[in-house]
Amino acid sequence: MHEPRTYRSLVKTGDLVSFEVVEAETDLLICADRDLAPKAKELVKKARIELTKYIVKHPNFEKSFVPLPSDIGAPGIVSEMLKYSKRAGVGPMASVAGAVAEYVGKRLLKYSKQVIVENGGDIYMRTSLSRRVSVFSGSSPFSGRVALEISPEDTPIGICTSSGTVGHSLSFGSADAVAVCARSAALADAAATAIGNAVKTGKDLEEGLLAAKKIKGLSGVLIIKGDKMGIWGKLKLLGI
Repeated sequence: MHEPRTYRSLVKTGDLVSFEVVEAETDLLICADRDLAPKAKELVKKARIELTKYIVKHPNFEKSFVPLPSDIGAPGIVSEMLKYSKRAGVGPMASVAGAVAEYVGKRLLKYSKQVIVENGGDIYMRTSLSRRVSVFSGSSPFSGRVALEISPEDTPIGICTSSGTVGHSLSFGSADAVAVCARSAALADAAATAIGNAVKTGKDLEEGLLAAKKIKGLSGVLIIKGDKMGIWGKLKLLGI
């Protein structure tokens, strides 16, 4: 079922053209040098076909909450999800939103020097200018009041968020927001889920940060639970 993503009205990228691409459950906001909606639609369909065909043959890929073995016969997007979910210690589908955003974004770079793909709060970005990514954290007093500053030299980058109190994504924790940065959006997505699972109360922020440090390839992590915040790695926070 398609759900309106009203937060997108707050997105401001005056130097880029913004357009949405919706295909079944996949709903992307894309910003690029020009309108690439037809090409993006084609890429979304291709990614979904690869995933759907694989799930038909391997139904546990969709249902597993634990990592699955690598598969040399798997299509590209599936291989990425298997690889990075294993690194984070979660099921493959924990990385799907980031993986789709990255799959589409990487391929659109053939047609645009700058690309930002947002998929339900999970982002793949390649930019020539500094960008601010606001962090929404539900009822926390920090919600919408802090942002990550992303510099061009740090891109391409994946910026993914998991929450146990906001949205419909599955989390076994109760963090208001776990935002993770990594070169791979699939890894950032899987890691955000893994770290979020470790945070049940405000006392667990240290536990979440310890979990983050064990996942190879992350560049920065922000955890918000109520009126408490934990930060690790290379992050530049800005007040809004």
